Parts: sequence; structure tokens; C-alpha cells
Amino acid sequence: MADLQPTDLQTADLQTVSAALEALLAGVSPVSAEETALGAAGGRVLADDVMAALNVPPFDNSAMDGYALRASDAGRWLPISQRIAAGTQVAPLAPGSCARIFTGGELPAGADCVVMQERVSVEAGKALIPDNIPPDDNVRRQGRDVRLGDCLLNKGLRLEAAALGHLAGQGITQVSVRRRPKVALLSTGDEIVDPGTPLAPGQIYNSNRPMLKRLLERFGADVVQVVSVPDDYAQTVALLTQAAADADVVVSTGGVSVGEEDHVKAALDALGELDLWRLAIRPGKPLALGRLPRADGSEARFVGLPGNPVSGFVGAWLFLRPLMGALLACPALKALPTLTATANFETSTGPRQHYMRVTLNFSPSGITAQAFADQNSGVLSSCIEADALAVIPPHHQVTPGDTVSCLWLAE
Repeated sequence: MADLQPTDLQTADLQTVSAALEALLAGVSPVSAEETALGAAGGRVLADDVMAALNVPPFDNSAMDGYALRASDAGRWLPISQRIAAGTQVAPLAPGSCARIFTGGELPAGADCVVMQERVSVEAGKALIPDNIPPDDNVRRQGRDVRLGDCLLNKGLRLEAAALGHLAGQGITQVSVRRRPKVALLSTGDEIVDPGTPLAPGQIYNSNRPMLKRLLERFGADVVQVVSVPDDYAQTVALLTQAAADADVVVSTGGVSVGEEDHVKAALDALGELDLWRLAIRPGKPLALGRLPRADGSEARFVGLPGNPVSGFVGAWLFLRPLMGALLACPALKALPTLTATANFETSTGPRQHYMRVTLNFSPSGITAQAFADQNSGVLSSCIEADALAVIPPHHQVTPGDTVSCLWLAE
């Protein structure tokens, strides 16, 4: 067996992202369902399949303004026997005639096609219909979009614009959705202060809190607590205990390294279960995953993110998003879309997998990834316009023109 190099010894106990996700998601059950008004359901996740109670469209109708007729009568002058606007009552089509019809108007019994008005000449109450009009031309048949009794929408779907319109088209006013997972967001460290507070020597403003709160909300969570945790073990234990009682998930930033003032990992060890600590990734090596007990015997999930803002940003996409996906039973949230791109940058990695912030350029020839010049974990500006995370494996060299795999930062 080859001798281990110092860097190998340092990373031998580091875990992979896949191992971290396995530990994080093991035994996670979806949160309960609740009823909500359709108007308030945007972005929520369906808890149950929704079955169609109506055909869409509910009757055969015209796809445009024109003339309804029997296709066998095309190619000659036809008397105009009725006028059909959308929403008006319709009589059967008289034999050997046509009907003036407008978009959305119900096709009269006996008609099987519609000729657009631009192709028709009208004189003295008669219409000259062009020849060779096929049956069903410009007709939207009943149930073309949705058939009565079919599954309208599947559970686990996030309700965005088109899905909300689909539900409204069935006359639905209430829908069953997963409740938003409750998240407690803890910021650790005496050096971290809120914006608006004068900075004392050695202090910095809390950039992680608003960033992570917004990301968690995008992922479907309800942030019910934001707490500052001082560099004190006893208070850390007390605040973690309270957070676990109030939330499904406790997220902390900082405090998971090995410094004398980093108390989160020790408190987690004392209170509950530490499932995994330290990852072979860059940025974000110090990451703690575990569980915190509640008085009723249940557990809150714990995710301890690093304090560096870029590490927190990357960790949120890699771990908090799939955790929310599991709690919401939403497949679309469980994994980021993967794109293959051509690198327009060069880099090399050591023993840790690197998640580089990149912008993507889409062109007819393919996708090009451009990395931000400064990939340091403290440079939050690299995340503002980042479209994706380029995943560079350990001990890997990338030169311009190489193919790279990118995780698209899509909701």
C-alpha cells in the first residue's frame, strides 16, 4: 500500500456530498398537509393528486373568428343561418348553411369545421367558402386539454402560474398543500452583529441571515425564528433546545469548526445526534448534520453551515434545498438540474471537490461556463450573478474547452 501524503491524511476522514445527503435525508418524512385558498397557493406544493371534474374545453368550439360548416359543403356559396358569439346559446346548423362564429363560440351540432374569416367572401347574407376544407379544421374539441376524471395535477408539484390557471379552469377555490416546513435560523459568534448596529473593533455585519432566509423561503420554508447565538456553551445548548422545539429544521451558521469558541458541534453532540461532520468539498468543509430531540420524542433536523458567506450559499443549494424537497415531498426540489458546459476558464483542484461559481452563456453551439475570477469563500459578490455551480472533481485539471458538469441554480 502506498504511503499517504500529508494532504491525504488531512482529508481521509472527510465525507462526500453524496454521503452527506444520504445522512441528511435518512428517515425524513413529509410534513403534514393543510387547505389553502387558490389565490394564496402560489409556490406551494400539492399534497394530493387533483382529479379533473370538468372537460377542458367543456364543448367543441371555434379556434378563431370565421364560419362554421359541414366540410362536405365547402367550395360554394352558403347562406349564413346564425351568428354565434362566445357564451351564446347555439342551435343546430341548418343543412346546406354556415354559421358566423367567433373565437370560443360553441360549434353547432352538424358543423365539423371552421373557415377563418380572411378566406371567405360575403355578399347579401351568403358566404363563399373555399374548397378542400378538412373536417376538424380550426376546431377545439371537447376535452382536448383535460378529460373528465383524468389526473389534472400530480401531488408533489409546485403550484406556479400555469398550474394555478389549470386549477382555476376547473372552478377550484381550495387546494390541499404541504404546510411550509418551519425553520429556525441561528447565527453564531460574538463578532457577528445585525446591520444598523455600530461596529465595534473586530465585528462584522451578518450577511448570512438575510441571504439564507431568502433562499429558505425560495425553497418553500417558513423561517419562524432568527436568533443570534453568543460564544457561550450553555447558551448555545439552551438556544438549540428552544429552536428544536419550535421548528422542523434548525440551521446554524458558524460554530461548527474546532476553535475554542465554536460551541455548536459540542452542543449538538451533547443534545442529540451528530450524523456527519466535515466534507471533502470547497467551499464548505466544516458542515455538521444531525438531529435534535424534542420533548415529545420526535426530532428536528440540524444543518450547521460554515460561517463564510459563500460556503453558506453553496451549502444551502446543496443541502437545504433537497432537505426542503424531502419535507415537502417535492421531487423537483430534491436535486438541482445538471447541465454540461464548455469551460471558458482554467483551474486545478486538490483533494476536495470544488463547487465554482460560474455564469452560463447559451448559444446555438452549446453552453459555455465562465468562472468568477476570485473563488474565495469570503467573496460573496461571486454569488450575485452566478447561474450555476461548476463541479470540479478532486485532483482534476480544467483548461478552456474542457467539458464541465454544472448544477443550475434554478428553483
